[in-house]
Amino acid sequence: MRHFLTLSDFTQSELQEMIELAKTIKTQTKKREFVPYLKNQTLAMIFEKSSTRTRVSFETGIYQLGGTGLFLSSRDIQLGRGEPMKDTARVISRMVDMVMIRTFEQSKLEEFAKYSKVPVINGLTDSFHPVQLMTDYLTMLEFGKTKPTVAYIGDGNNMAHSWLYLAAIMGFELRVATPKGYECNKDIVAKAQELAKEYGGKISIGYDPKEAVTGVDVVTTDTWVSMGQEQEKAKRVADFKGFMVDTELFSLAKSDAIFLHCLPAYRGYEVSEEIFEAHANEIFTEAENRLHAQKGIMVWLDRARDK
Repeated sequence: MRHFLTLSDFTQSELQEMIELAKTIKTQTKKREFVPYLKNQTLAMIFEKSSTRTRVSFETGIYQLGGTGLFLSSRDIQLGRGEPMKDTARVISRMVDMVMIRTFEQSKLEEFAKYSKVPVINGLTDSFHPVQLMTDYLTMLEFGKTKPTVAYIGDGNNMAHSWLYLAAIMGFELRVATPKGYECNKDIVAKAQELAKEYGGKISIGYDPKEAVTGVDVVTTDTWVSMGQEQEKAKRVADFKGFMVDTELFSLAKSDAIFLHCLPAYRGYEVSEEIFEAHANEIFTEAENRLHAQKGIMVWLDRARDK
């Protein structure tokens, strides 16, 4: 049995298998061919952090695969009243076929997986957002960026960490530019550098967004103020001055470069209205691909436990 907790848990070939499954299932879905890969299976979806795309994509995805999704807010289950994570895991995993968790600390997710009898998927933690990066990789491929150079501009957060692992394992170049004081976790950077040596990726870390964006195929960013950081908004907006992806900054990328954003996007902060609207097709194709990429992950995990 395998869990989907971070991208570093998988080899390049395994991640590619998931992407190929996602491609196949997306093609079938577009033809209105809903193959019941997970017939009669139940996906428990535990949310300690709110969500639009994660809930809709997982709930729709498991339904289209022939199963049922259970939305479990921490406000509605005993986890929210202090039941230990390991006890919640031992109860729920005896009743369902797969679990998705969207929570805060990565350690809580890992504890749940340790005691779970079924595969566990990371729907987002403060450290990683791996399902989003599988989505982004699928989207890049669809837009012809098969071996891209990518610039990530902004906060060294869970998205940046997941980009580091994706670039390292899939063997492409990633340039990360953050303000000073908002760097990526050093241990995660070090692990990504080791993976990059193994798979042929190239990672550079810096503080200059213009240097990072120059000549790249893909530009991506994320909100400067994540959930739980609202009290820091004024300081963060000041500290991130010069890091907005606007027309001037984006013009340094290749003429056919694409822009990705995991959403929600705050215009006038991490991205300008002009750039967002100019690249809306890419962004909302990316949003749709959460559905298809996650179906590929779920089907792969289901098959992995049968091996």
